[in-house]
Amino acid sequence: MGNKMKQIKREIVYAFIDSQNLNLGIQDLGWRLDFKKFRIYLKDKFRVSKAIIFIGYLKNNEELYKMLRNFGYELVFKPTVKDKFGKVKGNVDAEVVLHSANIEYNNYDKGVFVSGDGDFFCLYEFLLKKNKLGRILIPNRNSESSLLIKFQDYKIFLFRDREKLEFKNKKREA
Repeated sequence: MGNKMKQIKREIVYAFIDSQNLNLGIQDLGWRLDFKKFRIYLKDKFRVSKAIIFIGYLKNNEELYKMLRNFGYELVFKPTVKDKFGKVKGNVDAEVVLHSANIEYNNYDKGVFVSGDGDFFCLYEFLLKKNKLGRILIPNRNSESSLLIKFQDYKIFLFRDREKLEFKNKKREA
């Protein structure tokens, strides 16, 4: 049996999650994402060993952060600011690029990106040339930038997997 098959090196896959794009994209569809199910989905469907959520930091969200860590996510925080209307902003695009193209770059073979944001166009081009672009998971068609047309073969729309990913309030259904 030893000489029948050579040991195949399994690709190391990391997920880089733009939490703002993911949350707003799913909310636009009128449902809530179950982050526990989503972590399992990433592991089962894309063999993601490390899932990193990039998120704006708010002190009153400590319970959420603890829960996400318990589900198996690593968190990278962006300091938040309020715009002139008092809306909290925590744009994580630079952090996603820095981590995927530098900090974590040598630790993974393929990157799965969760965002429909066109600001990642140059990152995707770079990773494509390096054969490190895995998939681009886009919450819904409205959250997809037209810049991503070039990456048709890499795109997967999360709304199609609503049944697997939707948060169901067990108390309400009981």
